[in-house]
Amino acid sequence: MRIGELSKRTGVPSRMLRYYEEQGLITPRRLDNGYREYDDYLIDRVGKIKGLIDAGIPTRIVTGILPCLGQPQTIVVQNADPALYELLEIERDRMTEKIDFLAQNRDALTSYLGALEVAGLGSPTSLAS
Repeated sequence: MRIGELSKRTGVPSRMLRYYEEQGLITPRRLDNGYREYDDYLIDRVGKIKGLIDAGIPTRIVTGILPCLGQPQTIVVQNADPALYELLEIERDRMTEKIDFLAQNRDALTSYLGALEVAGLGSPTSLAS
């Protein structure tokens, strides 16, 4: 697929996809005419990259984290910055706080929707959508 299609399927602007490529996070194939061709597996990879970047992880660290995503494998770290461990711990803890906050808000919305249903303002079918 071309970059426009990858952008459409991932919600990541083409400009950002080119940046991901510059950073070595994704690698499209090159066709004989020089056009980039993006394989389907990159849809998932771009989603993971976007999620990590949105969580505040710098692209230089995303490069090292990407092999950890997906199927289990042995990760070998070489020449790591000594401050990397602490940075990743901070980012992980920040993500955990966000997840907990979102889970609390989701649970509160679910309770409120249940109360609306009891009050006759909603139906079980409308709660599922």
